[in-house]
Amino acid sequence: MSIRFNRKLLLTLGFATVSLVSLGSTYLYTQSKTQQQISQTSSQPVRVLTTSFQNALTVQQTSDENIGKHNTTSSSKELVAASTPYKVIDEFKKYKFSVNGSQVLSSGKLPTAKVNFNQKDLLFVLSNTRKYYQDYAKQDPDILRTGLLGTSGVTLQDTLKTLDFMIAVLKEDIANNRATRLQDPNFINANFRVIKWTAYKPQNPEQKRLRITKYAVFTYPGSRKKTSTYNTAIYSLKDNSRTDKFYTRYTKQDVLSGIYEPGGKEFGKVEPIAYLTREGLEEALMQGTILINFTDGSKAFFNVDRNNGIPYIRGVKPTAQKRYWYFKKVDAIKGYGYKIDAKISIKPGVTFAGDVLNIGLGRVIVMEYGQGRNKRLRMGVIADTGGAFLPNLYQLDFLAGIFKNQKDFGRYISQLPEYATAYILVKK
Repeated sequence: MSIRFNRKLLLTLGFATVSLVSLGSTYLYTQSKTQQQISQTSSQPVRVLTTSFQNALTVQQTSDENIGKHNTTSSSKELVAASTPYKVIDEFKKYKFSVNGSQVLSSGKLPTAKVNFNQKDLLFVLSNTRKYYQDYAKQDPDILRTGLLGTSGVTLQDTLKTLDFMIAVLKEDIANNRATRLQDPNFINANFRVIKWTAYKPQNPEQKRLRITKYAVFTYPGSRKKTSTYNTAIYSLKDNSRTDKFYTRYTKQDVLSGIYEPGGKEFGKVEPIAYLTREGLEEALMQGTILINFTDGSKAFFNVDRNNGIPYIRGVKPTAQKRYWYFKKVDAIKGYGYKIDAKISIKPGVTFAGDVLNIGLGRVIVMEYGQGRNKRLRMGVIADTGGAFLPNLYQLDFLAGIFKNQKDFGRYISQLPEYATAYILVKK
């Protein structure tokens, strides 16, 4: 997971009052039905695997939690749902404002341009996101929210069906060593509901296209031991910190004052896992995931784990923020997850960070930008999130890649749009 000061901060809060009543609910796309639904561009059928999902759809009907949750297929009910105010919530599940679904979501169609993405990378992120639903729905009921898409009649099962269908198509096309049909806009328009996402920003009602910010994983030099150059630690919480919340009493400034260092009042409570420069620490806190090149020649990824519970304040410079993150060593770039060991492994170029509570985890996004012959379409998955997106109905953060420095990062993202028309794909 990567976090930037104007983009996002990782959250792992649970969503209240969700009752699990139907474990092991199973659905199956049959081969014959799938063949009818896909374009006849392949001589072989798409094989969609049977999947099991701990289906928790019984939700207590509280006004703050379920406005916009309509599991219905009739067009008349969808129209009613679209005109019903949806209550947007923040990362603490507090009501912020209401919006009609029709103000944000409408029927759309992809233009006739190739949809760009790396096939294997997209399959990787889709598969890991689907597995997160399968493995952690019980522990993380936040992902069971239909959110704003519920006002368009999109259910939790629609989300799962979309992921499963795309995974099956990609697997078959890759196995047959051909360009995937998911890059064909005609195939997309024939097999998916294409829902246009119009930006909704109460502070700027003139904004109609989504703002596309970018984030990255940066490589930084560091040391496993404190030195005169690498003198600022990143810390890991110990196992007992899940019950002992001592770390929530301290701001970032408290930590930097040396409370965890020898002689500090909390020395021994946490473990220093790497040492960076002061600048490197701020970059690590902003990005969320970093790749450290150690002075001994080794390297490792580190990802934010838990924070001190202090909210990120927009408009305040990074060095003055009181929120502080504790890190953990990981084996890949990590995105969304209710805890560090459950986070989704993600890839650059096919991952967006967005508002998981109000838009939803696993939403497949196509962004359109450019004009005429330069029109571009790029596909990715909302598989990451953060405080800057809670709530946020007007912005996505695109995971651009791994870079050595800000200069390389800036050169790369100069080719990407600042604003784009966005579409959400839902399997018909």
